Amino acid sequence: MPSETARVEAFSDGVFAIAITLLILNLKVPSGPAGHLGEALVAQWPTYVAFLISFAFIGIMWVNHHRLFNHIRRSDNRLLFLNLLLLLGITVVPFPTALLAAHYGTANRTVAAAVFNGTYVVLAVFFNLLWHHAVRAGLLDAATHESADAISRQYAVGPIAYLACFGLTWVSVPASLILNIALAVFFAAPPKTQHAGGKDA
Repeated sequence: MPSETARVEAFSDGVFAIAITLLILNLKVPSGPAGHLGEALVAQWPTYVAFLISFAFIGIMWVNHHRLFNHIRRSDNRLLFLNLLLLLGITVVPFPTALLAAHYGTANRTVAAAVFNGTYVVLAVFFNLLWHHAVRAGLLDAATHESADAISRQYAVGPIAYLACFGLTWVSVPASLILNIALAVFFAAPPKTQHAGGKDA
């Protein structure tokens, strides 16, 4: 019997695929005097870095979305709209990526980085809203409560950690981006489940 969430997952996968593809539009062919193509390519390094970071981030968010729906077996109206809210955040990601790349080397880089980091604060909140509604509404597979608890513990870190990253923007833009990358690595790892004796797997 097909899962109740099959259409939600299929639609979500399409949105993730489009958002991650749109990132490449930020990479432009440089123009300039003849013989200076190499310099022009090197000068665009913030665009390359922003592209790679956001490609990885959207990929990691897709992985986490997939993990959630390995546990979510039923849907209701609120879940549908909360998932749309999350997808709205995903589709926004190419914009702060382009903004950061365009202004990293200028006096506006703090504001650009704040928009970039702030986007991930909002996304962390959206992920938590979706997940906690699924838990409270009893939409999960009853056989996966241990791993679901591990997801809840991992996700609880998100909004606070990304908010700290946003605050760090005003102290050091590079440090805020490094912390953002560290958080992406943290969320890329599968959540640890607890066994007897309180030890993590």
